[in-house]
Amino acid sequence: VDLAAEPGRTGFARLQRTPQGRVVVEDAGCGLDDEELIEMLSGVSKAGIDVPFGWPAGFVEFLADHALQQHAAPMAADVRWRRGMVLRRTDQLVHQWCGLTPLSVAADRIAYPALRWAAVEARLRDRGMDCQRDGTGRVCEAYPAAALKVWQLPFRGYKREVELREDIVAGLIEQCAVDWNGYDSVCVSSDDALDAVISALVAVEAADGRTRVPTAVEEKDALTEGWIHVPFGTVAA
Repeated sequence: VDLAAEPGRTGFARLQRTPQGRVVVEDAGCGLDDEELIEMLSGVSKAGIDVPFGWPAGFVEFLADHALQQHAAPMAADVRWRRGMVLRRTDQLVHQWCGLTPLSVAADRIAYPALRWAAVEARLRDRGMDCQRDGTGRVCEAYPAAALKVWQLPFRGYKREVELREDIVAGLIEQCAVDWNGYDSVCVSSDDALDAVISALVAVEAADGRTRVPTAVEEKDALTEGWIHVPFGTVAA
């Protein structure tokens, strides 16, 4: 799922793996309200969601103290302090691995879809669905640009340029054994649908143990802030 704040821009895709190891796109498109999203997620074995699952732990603690006027005076000019406030541990690690910095859920408009996900996550938990934010349950956090960079496919500009989406669609046939099943034109037309397919492919990789997972030191933050699952691979400098 490429989760947007509003249903109309929410991309979705359903994949099925064949015994021969190919991944068939069974459905893809845009437009998913909360009820449809919850029903879809309730019926899959693993889902990749392109949205932050949580907020930086330090940021949450700072806001709680700030509300009570109990916060310590920060070093406002300290870039490291500000970076720790707006970027989760997983965001900073993705930057180390891939040279890409995810949008800040604390300081960017990505907070709007993140708030939507927080509400959906609560409803899924009420249904008994395992939504551990480290990705060990039925859902995992995806960041399509990082996956594309690892797979050595265009990872910048494809939201604006149709030609780059065409290159990605063609490249995923070789890189991830994707059978587009007629949905290639949908994903060339819509970057939201394409991001949903990429997120679903990340879920396939995560389910097979082929993504980076938190170390023991990182696990606590991953369970509260979320954890971006990045496929294994070498990123050229």
